[in-house]
Amino acid sequence: MEFLTPAFMQRALIAAALVGITAPAIGTYLVQRRQAVMGDGIGHVAMTGVALGFFLQTSPVWMATLVAIVGAVGMELIRSRGRTSGDIALAVLFYGGMAGGVMIINMAPGGSTANLISYMFGSITTVAPEDVTAIAILAVFVIAVTVGLRRQLFAVCQDEEFAKVTGLPVRALNLLIAVTAAVTVTVAMRIVGLLLVSAMMVIPVAAAQRLTRGFMATLALAIGISLTVSLAGTVTTYYVEAPSGAAIVLLAIGVFLVLSLVSAPLARRRAKAARAASEVCTGDDVKV
Repeated sequence: MEFLTPAFMQRALIAAALVGITAPAIGTYLVQRRQAVMGDGIGHVAMTGVALGFFLQTSPVWMATLVAIVGAVGMELIRSRGRTSGDIALAVLFYGGMAGGVMIINMAPGGSTANLISYMFGSITTVAPEDVTAIAILAVFVIAVTVGLRRQLFAVCQDEEFAKVTGLPVRALNLLIAVTAAVTVTVAMRIVGLLLVSAMMVIPVAAAQRLTRGFMATLALAIGISLTVSLAGTVTTYYVEAPSGAAIVLLAIGVFLVLSLVSAPLARRRAKAARAASEVCTGDDVKV
């Protein structure tokens, strides 16, 4: 348990645990509504926020949160009004956010693109006490939204038209999903990195879907997988000099591959059972 001794590792493990919980919590909804790459677009635009934090000599985490929320809301408004396709909106966030971040960081006092590296790929040694506080506050918001409003958010992600008929405030809920995704990106950027955060929103959910069917079961298993690989990846980078985000994502991919292999025979058994049940029902109908 040597890795628990350094203060920076204690902070990194706390941050990793919060990332492990929050990323799949919102990622489950994004996968449900087929917006799996939304985190990538927000992650890129958040780079501008990080750079602005250095430029204005304020907290990069809070500045990235503000800029990411503005970008996510803008993308959702464009998507909902149908003025352009979601793909174009994502492309604007991808390239504009990255270019803006690189340009601004080079204008910052003593700044260079090297300052962005730890935010782009994650680093366990750069998680400061104030970062942990900010991450914890933002994580509470994400958990409160994704768990407290799970029925409403699921309804909107499953079928927007039906949700409107039932009287749900669809536009407000869509904007809330976008804001929550933006907040999650900034929660994860110190550990996983802005360029890899989308993977932690998607891969644990995809892995959980190999074994589960119900929404809540998928959510619970995805959080369990994400929490495990986030902590394991953080500990791994204590012993191996590498970006923590890379280790965490590779472990998540490994779990996905293992569960994919395990689920294949289970899926075949379920299919056979379903066919057998169907044949029994058909036979009973004929007899009647």
